[in-house]
Amino acid sequence: MNTVLIENIKSNFINKYKAEPILIFSPGRINLIGEHTDYNDGYVFPAAIDKGIVVALNISDSSYSSVIAIDKKKEFVFSLENIQPLKNGDWKNYIIGIVAEIQKKVGAIGNFNLVFGGDIPSGAGLSSSAALENSIVFGLNELFKLGFSKEEMIFISQKAEHNYVGVKCGIMDQYASMFGQKNSAILLDCQNLNAKIVPFNLENYEILLINTNITHSLAVSAYNERRSTCEKIAYLLNIKSLRDASESDLLSIKSQISETDYQKALYIIQENQRVLQAFDAIINNNPVLFGKLLYDSHKGLQHQYKVSCDELDFLVNLTKNNPNVFGARMMGGGFGGCTINIVKKDTIQLFKKEIALAFNNKFSTKCSFHLVKLSEGTRVIENNPS
Repeated sequence: MNTVLIENIKSNFINKYKAEPILIFSPGRINLIGEHTDYNDGYVFPAAIDKGIVVALNISDSSYSSVIAIDKKKEFVFSLENIQPLKNGDWKNYIIGIVAEIQKKVGAIGNFNLVFGGDIPSGAGLSSSAALENSIVFGLNELFKLGFSKEEMIFISQKAEHNYVGVKCGIMDQYASMFGQKNSAILLDCQNLNAKIVPFNLENYEILLINTNITHSLAVSAYNERRSTCEKIAYLLNIKSLRDASESDLLSIKSQISETDYQKALYIIQENQRVLQAFDAIINNNPVLFGKLLYDSHKGLQHQYKVSCDELDFLVNLTKNNPNVFGARMMGGGFGGCTINIVKKDTIQLFKKEIALAFNNKFSTKCSFHLVKLSEGTRVIENNPS
């Protein structure tokens, strides 16, 4: 955890509200493999990371609630009554969405003061939204002793995003942020939330994210369109979701759908299998197979699901003949954001220098780099955070 960030959030809260706050940390997440499979009830392989959102909060005796976003230098004051999504509400809709979904479950809660900020790189596809949602619901659960389980909290987070932000997200981001474990990844079955925790021992390798710095505007319409396509094909197959489809099932209705939609559904079916194979590769200490699966995943995202972009493809292609990288792919919803790269530790500085130069020469703009470590999930920060 970022102790400087924690102290900054805490001191801002005390200066503003003259009270000691409860402190919460909620991490962002990476996804090793399994992209766009979560909202198809499929398999994913995420992990919480050591970058996230810090929240300070306490009960307010005012007739309203107050939230300060330190990074944006903005304050949001609102009533807990008759909460509705705000047009162009941005981060505010995550806050009021959580409050509204909590109140649907338990009735009215008290007013509160809250300050938050984070160190998740902007636009990197590390799910700062899920980290924010989880930090708010976890904090309010602690503050008002609501008694929610972690599983109940992640569904509150998901519903807030569906109903107040307008993104029909799956459950992976919220789950990984809430349930992450240090130095471990999670094989998550999004159909029933069965999870297997596996130590992710990189030994001489580290996880390096390369941010294209292309605005991570996975257009809501593009995301929801792909989800709608998957649901339409599942309906044609008379199944609940593409999780239950095989390639032969899909082939049986190929004449009824466009080639574009066929490829999107085929990608989902194949990606589910890659996730299971990747889990086995880690269990069996087979980094070569794991790396191949990462590259295959990117190929599917690029050519079948069509959510990549030139900058992401360029970065992945640069690594393919590099003996110090055993795997890379685009990560996140797509249309910008990061690639995830598994890079040999003692070559990282040279690797970054070569990539930065090539990227700048190609696109006349800079990429940026973020080393991440696998972290514990959402939790209360004790008095002496380490």
